[in-house]
Formats: sequence, structure tokens, C-alpha cells
Amino acid sequence: MLKKILAVLLATLSLCASLVPYQALAQTQSSKPNLLFKMTGSNTIGAQLAPELVKAFLEEKEFIQVRIEPSKIDNEYTVLALNPSTGQYSSVEIAAHGSSTGFKALQNLKTDIAMASRSIKESELQALRVLGDLESFESEHVIAIDGLAIIVHPKNPINELTITQIAEIFSGKINNWSQVGGKDQPISIHARDNQSGTWDTFKSLVLMDDYTLSNNALRYESNDQLSAMVARNEYAIGFVGLASVNKAKALGVSDHETNSIPPLQITVATEDYPLSRRLFLYTPQTQQKSIVKEFLNFVQSTRGQLIVGDIGFVSQTPIAIHVDKHQGPDDYLKITENAQRLSVNIRFNEGSSLLDNKAKHDIQRLVDLMSLPEYQNKELLLVGFGDAKQTPTRATVLSKLRAIAVKSRLHENGIQVAPVTGFGHFNPVVSNDGERKLKNQRVEVWLI
Repeated sequence: MLKKILAVLLATLSLCASLVPYQALAQTQSSKPNLLFKMTGSNTIGAQLAPELVKAFLEEKEFIQVRIEPSKIDNEYTVLALNPSTGQYSSVEIAAHGSSTGFKALQNLKTDIAMASRSIKESELQALRVLGDLESFESEHVIAIDGLAIIVHPKNPINELTITQIAEIFSGKINNWSQVGGKDQPISIHARDNQSGTWDTFKSLVLMDDYTLSNNALRYESNDQLSAMVARNEYAIGFVGLASVNKAKALGVSDHETNSIPPLQITVATEDYPLSRRLFLYTPQTQQKSIVKEFLNFVQSTRGQLIVGDIGFVSQTPIAIHVDKHQGPDDYLKITENAQRLSVNIRFNEGSSLLDNKAKHDIQRLVDLMSLPEYQNKELLLVGFGDAKQTPTRATVLSKLRAIAVKSRLHENGIQVAPVTGFGHFNPVVSNDGERKLKNQRVEVWLI
């Protein structure tokens, strides 16, 4: 009888211990939690995506009592977890104050991972040379695709704008909605702060070197805060990451001589949407912690990308989508008539036929997709496109060569591909004038 009573008491104590919050248990430990790694940079990534990815990663490694604890400092978080095999608490610290702060922290050796909602700048690349080539496959990790959404109040009658109109609105050159077909009301401008990668992306894709932001613009550190303010003001306009549109309305966007494209999952995933962008993690090329490498592999996995989609960004895991209407030459429409579009475009390094870092992961994702039972009797169709060259013939040849390069990589992984084709500069997603034309150099992937 005594043994039974003791057994019940021990079980009760064990259950109570498992329910004690981290703060109380931490007080009984002589040491602080073991810091696994730090993440610093983009608020777009760090506000929700990074904490949830870390939480899921630690749970997969069989940590228990995993929780996300907000710091006393805005936009900073600690992910806490208990290692059941050692009884030691571990932590991951996340500070989300803008992309540029991540690169500065890497330079000062104060973080393990820089979060960025834009690609690394040349000046940052040079400043971090001591850590290796941060544009290398080992250092640059595309973790999600995001659309830079131009948002207005849901009652605003405007549904689409050109990039030029957007630039002129945010610079103050257009200051009344009636100038773009709306009501005769002044435009209220809302923008992200200077530390934000969202701001850097907007500046490079919209304002470029031709416009400067209006002095009347209200600035925000948080995407969600900006979106909430626009949703309350019928005559406001702002820009946020796709995951932060919330109660506002996102507009379709067109570039010079291109069709308006809305920020939808398929258009953002393929990066056809003119204001789509990549979300990055950057790490030193050498001397990465093993736990960091494990985390990066988890983020690129199907499980990690599922979390990306759940948070509201666009996953890089390819999915097949029926496209009812699309435009292009007759031959293009004919070969894709009964095909499904995959939610990925293969892209290349600037001025090169070499696949970029994201494309190298995309090849493996296509291999994984085609290994699934439901795709055993399917075949991939690769269609190359490019920017305008000196002659249409040269543009067509180069676009086909890009498709052949992708076909070769797939063949190396045992995937057979239908005969490839190229359509040159047809179907541009952005203007063929200027730096953005690189987005037109792409290989579409269809399933037949």
C-alpha cells in the first residue's frame, strides 16, 4: 500500500513539474539557458516567421516546453526550450529591427544569422568579406517569397496602378486620388522606416534613382502597424509584405508596357509579380555552427516551407495549378494548353547561364516532386523566356539555352524532360528597359 501511495505522489510531482512555466524552473537552475544561436535583421522575417520556424525546428529535435517569449524590447523575441535528455534549457534570440541591422551584427560578430528582406548590398558584401563570399550557395539562403503589396482602404475604387504612378504618388508628384481615376481627395502616404528591408525593396523597385519619398509620408517600423493604419483611412496608401495586407486591399501592379498582375500566390511564387521579392538568411561561408546548418536545412525542407505558407508568405515547394487564361505566342499557348503550371520559375545569376542559389534548391524540389507516386506518369515541360536583345533571334536562342541548362541539371538527377523551347522576350513580366529586366530571364516549369 505504501508503495502505491509513493508511486502516486511521484507521478503527481512529475506532472506538476512539467506544467511549471519556464520562468519558475529557470530560477531553480544555477546557469542561464544555453544560447544555441542568434538571428538579427528584417522585421518582415523576425516578427513572426523566424520565431515559428525556430519553434518547429526545436520541436523536431525533440526539445519540449518550446515557447516564444516576447522581450521587453519591441520586435525582440527569445525561443525557449527544454532538452529532456540533459534537463538544460536552451534558447534562440531574435532581434528584428531591419535588414541592415542584421549585416551590421554579422560584421560585429554579434549574431549567427542575418535576416534580410532584400539581397545583400555591394557595400555590405565588401564589409563582410572576412566571413567569406556571402553571395555563395553556402551563405545565401532564400527561405520564402514575398510580395511587396501596394495597399489601400477596401473602399478605395482604384484596383491597379503602374509602377510609375506608384512612384509619383509616394514622391508627392501625384497628391490627389482624382489624378489616377479615384475620388477628389488628398492622398495620405504611409511608408516603412529607413532600417527596413521592405523600404529598401520599395526604394529599389519603385522609386529607384528617379524619385524620393515625400516628406509628408508617415513612417513605421512594423508592417502590421502600417497596414492597420491604411485600413482605417479611406484615402491612405502604403506598402507592406504580402503577409501583412490583413484588412487592407492589395492593388494589381504593372510595369511599362506589361499587363497588370495582382499579388497572388502563383504570381508571387513564380516571381512574375513585378514587386515580388525574396526573403533571405545570410550566414558566414565558413565556421557555421552545426546547429545553424541543421536549422537552415530544416527551413528549406518541406516541413519548413509548410510553415512559411502557414505564416502568410509564399512557400517554395512547387504546386501544380491550372491556368485558365494566359497570354503569349500561338506555339506557347498550344504546348501549354493541357498542362499545369508549377509555382516556380528557374532563374539565373546576373549576366550568366549559371543557376542562382534559389534555383539550385528549386531543382531538388522538382526532383522531390516528380518522385511522388501521383507524378510518376507526368513529364516536365521547360519554357525559356528572356529580355530583349539586339535581335529577336538572339533573344530566342538565349531563352532556349536557359531551358536547356535547367534540363541538364534535371537529367543529372534522373528526371526526364520534354523537348525544351524558348520564346525570347515575349511575355515580359517587367519592362525590358533598365535593371529590372533580369526578372524576364526565366524558365517556366509546366507539368504535362
